[in-house]
Amino acid sequence: QVQLVQSGGGSVQAGGSLTLSCAVSGLSYNSYVMGWIRQAPGKEREGVATIDSDGFSSYADSVRGRFTISLDKTRNTLYLQMNNLKPEDTAVYFCAARKSGGAWFFLKKPKDFDYWGQGTQVTATS
Repeated sequence: QVQLVQSGGGSVQAGGSLTLSCAVSGLSYNSYVMGWIRQAPGKEREGVATIDSDGFSSYADSVRGRFTISLDKTRNTLYLQMNNLKPEDTAVYFCAARKSGGAWFFLKKPKDFDYWGQGTQVTATS
């Protein structure tokens, strides 16, 4: 059984940084795609960043160059480093996973992930 448990998040001023963590269990690293998905009030879930077992990562245009996704297999933890946060980054952020797939494809189809973390609020104030 795949389980994802998130930590991190919070509130920062615009321009600040935050790191989100997601502890992963029950997922084989032979084949996977994992990602960070966000949902702002009144909006659809949006793929922010994804990473797959072939070593590819993909980012939404709005965060490229500011956010970095990484997977530490020794710690079984997925990270999202968020720098230069903007008010428009304010949302609930979810980590998500599935047992196969490509980073680019599932960035565009965030609803197709099979396993989800509990979500954490990120707020950037101007």
